[in-house]
Amino acid sequence: MSDLELDEDQAAVYEIAGEQYVRRSPRFAEAIARAHASQQRPRCICVPGGLETYVARLNDGFVVKRMPDTGHQHAPSCPHFEPASDGSGLQSLLGTAIREDPTTGLTTLKLDFSLATSNGREPQRTSTAIDASETASRQRGLSLRGLLHHLWDRADLTRWHPGFDRKRSWATVRLRLQQAAQQSIVGGQPLSGRLYVPEPFSADDLDGIRLRRSACWSRPPALQREHQALKLVIAEVKAIEPARHGFHALVKHVPDIGFALDARLYGRMERRFAEELGLWGASERVRMMMIASFAVTSVGVPTISRLSLMPVTQQWLPVETVVEQQLVERLVLEGRAFKKILRYDLSRSTRLPSLTLTDQGERAQPVYC
Repeated sequence: MSDLELDEDQAAVYEIAGEQYVRRSPRFAEAIARAHASQQRPRCICVPGGLETYVARLNDGFVVKRMPDTGHQHAPSCPHFEPASDGSGLQSLLGTAIREDPTTGLTTLKLDFSLATSNGREPQRTSTAIDASETASRQRGLSLRGLLHHLWDRADLTRWHPGFDRKRSWATVRLRLQQAAQQSIVGGQPLSGRLYVPEPFSADDLDGIRLRRSACWSRPPALQREHQALKLVIAEVKAIEPARHGFHALVKHVPDIGFALDARLYGRMERRFAEELGLWGASERVRMMMIASFAVTSVGVPTISRLSLMPVTQQWLPVETVVEQQLVERLVLEGRAFKKILRYDLSRSTRLPSLTLTDQGERAQPVYC
């Protein structure tokens, strides 16, 4: 996996055409643009001899990314560092469900669920995300949870450094998720064309927000006429509760409409995500993230087809248990630097490190809960 974009607080040093640059350098943007045009590979000099990276286009600019599966070779303090893939749920997905092309900077994803439904039929709403152990055994592709973990990792939201404190607003999280989706390809198209991440709510711009949301929801990718494209939403949940008819999920920054789900899906969600919901209900310091596929009905109601849930801390760092939550919160309070480990589609019976400390010198230190 390659990182999306480096945080200003952790500036790497690169050697390009015999000169050294840091990201804050006024000449850095020009240097990596030249490197991209000439297909040069900047060297990250976080370790003796340096390590090759590559330059990828992002929107109207360029970013430097680590080469695939080299994150563990970088120094733990380097923003390109990532623990070896065999220490997370990522290993079994690389090269199959997740394929990265360093020549383009794009990552092709294979999903184990459909993003289309037959026209004239109600969206399939009878199941939540497939159980992780089943998905892993089939190795068909990413589940909803696996896709959310991929985007969270790609957006660098699993990394923590004291310099990030008070800088991770929802606007920042949204931007990073959108950038990660722009560089992820599903069905030959950028995932960003399918993804809705609510923009920060502003009462002064309510009409503008509604217009942009409607435009996002009404842009279906090209499909055969007999199919309707499903969209994806990633948002922070406020409540999932009974509505006048059925149930709905109320999400932050979308106060004027709920995402509908029927009683059968609600019941399966309560059973499948009982532990996640219990953790969310036990602490006001835990946020609940939702990823869901949905269709918009003819009367404009977003209706969920499938969903998955992920508890996170106030800093948007994923956690699975109360003990893990307490560990992450203590490390943040102590000003530590670390990388949170995600299990993707591995079951909870698979023992993984909770996180890896990256402020221990030359060697990263895995921590288990």
